[in-house]
Amino acid sequence: MSAARKHTALPKAQILIEALPWLTRHNGKTVVIKFGGNAMIDEDLKAAFAQDVVFLRHAGLKPVVVHGGGPQISAQLDKQGLVSEFKAGLRVTTPEAMDVVRMVLAGQVQRELVGLLNQHGPLAVGMTGEDAHTITATRHRPMIDGEAVDIGRVGEITAIDTGAIQALLDDGRIPVISSIARSAEDNHVYNVNADTAAAALAAALNAETLMVLTDVEGLYEDWPHSDDVISRLTATELEKLLPDLSSGMVPKMQGCLHAVRNGVETARVIDGRVQHSILLEIFTDEGIGTMVVPDAVSVAQPDAEGES
Repeated sequence: MSAARKHTALPKAQILIEALPWLTRHNGKTVVIKFGGNAMIDEDLKAAFAQDVVFLRHAGLKPVVVHGGGPQISAQLDKQGLVSEFKAGLRVTTPEAMDVVRMVLAGQVQRELVGLLNQHGPLAVGMTGEDAHTITATRHRPMIDGEAVDIGRVGEITAIDTGAIQALLDDGRIPVISSIARSAEDNHVYNVNADTAAAALAAALNAETLMVLTDVEGLYEDWPHSDDVISRLTATELEKLLPDLSSGMVPKMQGCLHAVRNGVETARVIDGRVQHSILLEIFTDEGIGTMVVPDAVSVAQPDAEGES
């Protein structure tokens, strides 16, 4: 091989070496990834997401994928002539609508994602929160004007059993989990917010990291006046910002807060519109998006410079 050709390949080696400290640090650790937004709809982004998750698995991490499917659910409800009504930012879910939710999440979105991951080997196994009582929920009644309102089959998580997920991880598999749950009280199936489910699972699995894919670059410092992204903040700093956040970001950031307050070392909101954003976040010095850390973490940690 000529010296010139060796030289052109050098940047590849430098990129790999830059990843070394992060590879060492994350080896053997569980990372829970909430899959959503454009990354769920755009074909190229879906393929890149699957590559990233399989890469994590082969790099020695233990990825767990949690997904919802808002746009797909809305499309199917429209097709069946079922009207979507929203109260307190949540979809009112009738028993008929719940049948559609379950079919779309477990039969369409999850199947497609499992298929994409398994193009790279026999790794992904699909399951829902119903399986092995992984997620148990109770009927969620949001407060509107000081009154608890019934919005149907929308669930609030009451318990997590990680046994089935842990068995899959121990077997080297990638669990892909649809955010639906069964109630121990009435045995009905409930739709659970996927951001909330991912955060609860990350805490219950003692995950090192929770990553939430969104359609924004991260948490903005002063939106809409500025598009500067906050690259790092503590749980307490985030808690102060929560009342002023846009409604779409609230469950994501509440999830991040719950995770870091319950043993997860870092929670990150990253831009799912960027191809390979997961790898950029975990394996580079700069990182991408917003990282939330527990209050006790000192700024002198190795990742004070960058995000990872």
